[in-house]
Amino acid sequence: MGALAANVKARDIRAYDLRGLTVIADSFVICSASSEPHFKAVYNSVKEGMKEVGVAPLHTEGISRGHWRVLDYGNIIVHIFREEAREFYDLDGLWGDAPEINLKLDD
Repeated sequence: MGALAANVKARDIRAYDLRGLTVIADSFVICSASSEPHFKAVYNSVKEGMKEVGVAPLHTEGISRGHWRVLDYGNIIVHIFREEAREFYDLDGLWGDAPEINLKLDD
């Protein structure tokens, strides 16, 4: 999922291992977009890329013109933020005790 976001140049893509910290999900993937068109491109890349491999989100939250969208795939939840909203909600800080998963996107 991180790679799908990276394909459209999502920024600051991070994943956290939440096992043992919450029952909400096993992991979160969090990324940022710099503009409204970029935000839509990241959302569409993740959603369509997962659809191509036969996986649909169990639930989505947010609006098409917004600052935060959530794609819930059960064990993995993807958060797509506009940069200002990511800073405001600070999920990276909230889940700071969670180990970060190396997505190996720079390879």
